Order: sequence, then structure tokens, then C-alpha cells
Amino acid sequence: MKRIGFLVMFLLLGLGVNQLSAQVVYVTEWKSDADKIVYVTDWKSDANMVVYKTDWKSDAKEDSGIWYTTEWKSDADWKIYFTEWKSEADIVIYYTDWKSDAGWKKH
Repeated sequence: MKRIGFLVMFLLLGLGVNQLSAQVVYVTEWKSDADKIVYVTDWKSDANMVVYKTDWKSDAKEDSGIWYTTEWKSDADWKIYFTEWKSEADIVIYYTDWKSDAGWKKH
């Protein structure tokens, strides 16, 4: 019986780790509070990542470019700050209307 309990606990912890690695983002107004500084470009060819914004947290997957924006900082995987200057950005993103276009671009 102890083995079954241990197995169930192990599986539940594993599911929790997968959930933590999703791309749930929180937009901060302070650059010093951000994990990533993001610049939005109008040109897909300039982007490091193509981002699709989803209304469903369950759609957000690790490094997928599918972002769910949360209102709660504690719920976020990345705290992001949008900059007006491409030169100070950690990531240059391009927003897409197509979920299948989302992801990191290979240069």
C-alpha cells in the first residue's frame, strides 16, 4: 500500500513540474522587476520568438511561444517588461494570429 501512495505522490509532483514550465506571463511596469525585457517588432523576420496570445492557461506550453497573460505575478513563469528600444531587449517578439506559427525562430 505504501508503494501505491508513493507512486501517486510521485506522479502528482511530476504533473506540477510540467505546469510550472508553461509560458504564463505577467506584464510588469518596472524593468527592474522583469525576468525578460521584451521588444515587439512589426516584422516577423526581426523576431527571436513568434508569440500567439491565448485566452486559455492550459494552451501555454514550455518554450512554445503560446503565451497566457495572468493578472497575478505569483502565477507567472516569466515577468516581462515591454521596452520601446530593441537594443535593450532580451527577446524580440512578433505577435501572430495563428497558433501554429508560434515558437522560437531559428536563425
